[in-house]
Amino acid sequence: MVSVNKCSLEIDYKQFIYVHPNIAIWLADAPQSVLEVMEEVANKVVFDLHPNYKQIHQKVYVRITNLPVYDQIRNIRQIHLNTMIRIGGVVTRRSGVFPQLQQVKYDCNKCGAILGPFFQNSYSEVKVGSCPECQSKGPFSVNVEQTIYRNYQKLTLQESPGIVPAGRLPRYKEVILLNDLIDCARPGEEIEVTGVYTNNFDLSLNTKNGFPVFSTVIEANYVTKKQDLFSAYKLTQEDKEEIEKLAKDPRIADRIFKSIAPSIYGHEDMKTAIALAMFGGQEKNVEGKHRLRGDINILLLGDPGTAKSQFLKYVEKTGQRAVYTTGKGASAVGLTAAVHKDPVTREWTLEGGALVLADRGICLIDEFDKMNDQDRVSIHEAMEQQSISISKAGIVTSLQARCSVIAAANPIGGRYDSSKNFTQNVELTDPIISRFDVLCVVKDVVDPVTDEMLAKFVVDSHFRSQAKGATIDEKSFTDSRDDARASMAATDPEIIPQEMLKKYLTYAKLNVFPKLHDADLDKLTQVYAELRRESSHGQGIPIAVRHIESMIRMSEAHARMHLRQHVTQEDVDMAIRVLLDSFISTQKFGVQKALQKSFKKYMTYKKDFNAIILHLLRGLVKDALQFEEIVSGSVANLDHIDVKIDELQSKALDYGMTDLKAFFTSNEFTRANFELDEEQGIIRHCLAAR
Repeated sequence: MVSVNKCSLEIDYKQFIYVHPNIAIWLADAPQSVLEVMEEVANKVVFDLHPNYKQIHQKVYVRITNLPVYDQIRNIRQIHLNTMIRIGGVVTRRSGVFPQLQQVKYDCNKCGAILGPFFQNSYSEVKVGSCPECQSKGPFSVNVEQTIYRNYQKLTLQESPGIVPAGRLPRYKEVILLNDLIDCARPGEEIEVTGVYTNNFDLSLNTKNGFPVFSTVIEANYVTKKQDLFSAYKLTQEDKEEIEKLAKDPRIADRIFKSIAPSIYGHEDMKTAIALAMFGGQEKNVEGKHRLRGDINILLLGDPGTAKSQFLKYVEKTGQRAVYTTGKGASAVGLTAAVHKDPVTREWTLEGGALVLADRGICLIDEFDKMNDQDRVSIHEAMEQQSISISKAGIVTSLQARCSVIAAANPIGGRYDSSKNFTQNVELTDPIISRFDVLCVVKDVVDPVTDEMLAKFVVDSHFRSQAKGATIDEKSFTDSRDDARASMAATDPEIIPQEMLKKYLTYAKLNVFPKLHDADLDKLTQVYAELRRESSHGQGIPIAVRHIESMIRMSEAHARMHLRQHVTQEDVDMAIRVLLDSFISTQKFGVQKALQKSFKKYMTYKKDFNAIILHLLRGLVKDALQFEEIVSGSVANLDHIDVKIDELQSKALDYGMTDLKAFFTSNEFTRANFELDEEQGIIRHCLAAR
C-alpha cells in the first residue's frame, strides 16, 4: 500500500478468517464498530513504520475484499441490516462530489468559546445543548476553519440486465462513496460493492405512510469492477507463455477464425470479419490534432435463419465492453446521449447511450434496417469521428465513442435478391454504407452437399449438449453418425478454448501495436485503383477513400492476431481478400462471376476448402462401397476401397476448386485414413480403421 502511495489497506476476508476467525465473524455481523478498531490499529502500525507518511495521507482506511457471501439486490431484507454485504449491479447514475461534515466544531456567539470536536455520523445531526463556558443555549455557528469535511458521492446501483426475472422491473439501491472511493466507477460500468447495509430515518417516507419507515443505503467499503479490460483477466506468467506459444503457430489466424462462435456451422467470411473487428486496427493520432479511427465496422446483411443475431450474441459474451441493442428498441438519444434533470440536485446532467457505454469496446446493433432514418443519422458521427457532440439544455460538449459497430440487417422483403444490386436490396443510404469497412452478404442458397454437412453438424451438436436425465442408446447413435463424428474430430483440435481466446484477445490489445512500413503498400493502391474502376460502372457499393483505410485497418488487425509489431505482405493480402469478398458479394449475380475471374489472384488467398473436399471424398467412398456391395454382395472382408482422383477433381470443379495439392498434403487427408497413389491415379481409403 505504502509503495504505491495509497490510503486503502486491502484485507482478504477468506485469508483473514483463518488467522482471526472470531474477529472475522464479528466483522461480518457488526462491521461499523469492528472497522473503527481495525482502522485505528492500521493507522498506528502504518504511521509507526513510516512516520512521514502522514504528509501524504492523513488517515488509512481498511477495505475488506473477497467477502464469501454474494447477495442479489432483489434479495436484501431486514436480516441484512447493519451487517456487511456484497452486491453487484450496473451504475446508472452518479452524483457530483460534495463535502460532508466529518468532525464539526461550533463557536458560541455570546462568549466566543469553541465547542467540539463533535463527530458527525450519517444517521443523526449533531446538536449542541448549551455552552459549557457561559451556560447559554446559543446561538451557535459552525467554525469553518477547524471543521473537517470528507468527500461524499452517491451512486445508483441497478440489477444487471441478465439476472432480472422475466417481466419484472430491475430494482436499485443507493450506494454512498466516501473519501478515496470517489469516482471509482462511472455510469454504465458493472461493479461489485462490499459495504455496510444501513438505514437513515427518512421523513418523506414516514409522512407518506403514516408510520416510521426507513430508507436504506449501502455505505461502500470496497468497490471492484466486473468487466474491466485489466481486472477481468489478470494474466499470469503461465498465461503469457501459453499465449506466446500459441502465436508461434503459423496457422494461428485460421484457428482464431474457426474459434469464433464454434457452435455455428460455416459462414467463414462472417467469422473472419468478426475476428478482425474484435482485434481491431491501430488508432492514429497525428500530434493530437488529427485522429484516424482504428476500429473496424461491420454490416451483416442476409436472409433469415443465417445466424446473424447469434453472432452478435456471441460477440456480446466474448468481446470486451460489448453493448447489445436492437434497432426498434433504440432511439437516437438511447444510442448517443440523453440530457435529463437530476432528481437530487435539480441540475441538468448527461446520461450516456449505448455507443458511449461501449467506449473502447464493441456496440452491437441488431435489426439495423428497422431503425428510423433520423435515429440512424445520429450515429454517422459516432461511426467515423468516434465522438458524439451534444448541444442541449445549455450543455455543449463532446463525448467519446471509440467503439466498433457491428450491425445486422435484413434485406427488403426478407430475402436477398441476387438479380438486384446491393442498394436495391437494402434501405440504407450511401453515407452509412460507406462507413462500414466490411459488408457480409449472407445468402441462404440450396446446396445438397453443404446442406447435408450443416444438418449433420446441427444434429451432432444437439446430441452432445443433451439434457441430463435423457436416455439414448449411445452406441447405435454413434454408428449412424460416423461421418459427423469424423468431421467434428477433424476440426476439434484446431479450435482454441473460449477462455484462452479471451485472454489472447486481451493480451493482443494491450501489448501489440502494429506499424505500417514493411508492407507492400503499392499493392493496396493498385487494388484500390482497380476497384474504383469496377465500381464506377454503377454496380454494388461505391468504393471510397475510406476503403483504403479499411484495408490498412484490417491488415493491422491481422498482424495483431499474430502478435506482430509490423504489418507484413501476408496481412495485406488477407485484408485485400476480405475487402474484395465484401465488394463482390454486393454485386448482381451476373457480374459476380466476371469479377471473381478478374480478381482471382487475390480472392483465393488462404481460403480453406479442405472440409468441403473431404466431405465430397467421403461421399465418393460411400458410393463406391454401395456399388461394391451390389456387385459382390458383401463388403465385410474388404480392407480398403479406391476412388479415382479424376472423379474428385470434377466434383471439386463445381465449387471452383482447381488445385487439390494442398488438400492431399493436409493433416485432414491423412487423419481420415486416406492415401494418395498418383501413379495409378487413385485415392485409397483404409477401412480397417473404420
